[in-house]
Amino acid sequence: MPEVIADDSVGLVSPQLLHFDEPLTLRSGRVLPQYDLMIETYGELNADKSNAVLICHALSGDHHAAGYHSMDDAKPGWWDSAIGPGKPIDTNHFFVVALNNLGGCSGSTGPTSINPETGKEYGPDFPIVAVRDWVHSQARLADRLGIEQWAAVIGGSLGGMQVLRWSIQYPQRIRNAVIIASAPKLSAQNIAFNEVARQAIAKDPDFHNGHYLEHGTIPKTGLMQARMLGHLTYLSDDAMRQKFGRELKEGKLNYSFAPEFQVESYLHYQGEKFSTRFDANTYMLMTKALDYFDPAGDYDNDLVKCLAQTLCRFLVVSFTTDWRFSPARSEEIVNALVQVDKDVSYACIESESGHDAFLLPIPRYMAVFGAYMQRIARELGEDVA
Repeated sequence: MPEVIADDSVGLVSPQLLHFDEPLTLRSGRVLPQYDLMIETYGELNADKSNAVLICHALSGDHHAAGYHSMDDAKPGWWDSAIGPGKPIDTNHFFVVALNNLGGCSGSTGPTSINPETGKEYGPDFPIVAVRDWVHSQARLADRLGIEQWAAVIGGSLGGMQVLRWSIQYPQRIRNAVIIASAPKLSAQNIAFNEVARQAIAKDPDFHNGHYLEHGTIPKTGLMQARMLGHLTYLSDDAMRQKFGRELKEGKLNYSFAPEFQVESYLHYQGEKFSTRFDANTYMLMTKALDYFDPAGDYDNDLVKCLAQTLCRFLVVSFTTDWRFSPARSEEIVNALVQVDKDVSYACIESESGHDAFLLPIPRYMAVFGAYMQRIARELGEDVA
């Protein structure tokens, strides 16, 4: 727990649950008759509502992006390194909105919610959602908050895909797009990783074809395996070598199949922790949304033609050791934007931390990110030091 909340923290925050009665037609053709979105906000909305920033979360993220829910919290929100007074997303200047996407398991309508048509949890009957569906719901959220145009929409990984979709789907409603450690679509290798993770969950005998809540179980083993696999892909070889090497838990070999190396113990710990907080059906849905994302598919598979629709400025950031979303994938976005003469800034940040680098306060990354956001703040008339 924090003994003292730092001056650059947004402090204690309270989530808000917003209900939407208007039906939402999804890419799949299914319709959500009504739904809830769980959000958090940080900072103050200015008089003309021009300083609003939307944070889009990645696969296992949620609305709790910064600050603490109570003084008993062990850790702050998942992007506390970037959001707060004096940080890149400076809450002295910006009104920041973070949400849990539809299909999530942190308060927004998803598989663990009650289906109004049956009176039972949706479970596996919750419709598969696409990135464009999230963006549609986020646009309705902006309408509810009275925000006609975001000063910036920002996200990393799957969050960056949502940002890219925003720039295409609602070009008039976004002034700046910040896309971090992302890609214009998944590679075959990434789709394969997602399928292996889903199969680990689906083959768990406690999964019950997604109806595990009705059976009073959770597919814990499958979730652990999925998270362990995912975590391997988020770290680089250098990061794992520096963090764990070949260190043994007990300093000696035990000649057993129990975890003996520190890296094994770490993966088991991460899997165990994840299996107690994240819903398996949500994991299946989120990975499918990743797989389906391909906005250029609507434009003859031509990313240049696709991004010609955009009107905003872009900051694209990648990390040298990120092999899950490599710099080459970010550069596909940058090169397409350059071909259609869009305003784009690009930084490839030296880091040994792999894909997880986008969550870390790496000095050059924070400096580049902060400088871009300060330019936006100055354009709003904010007094930026």
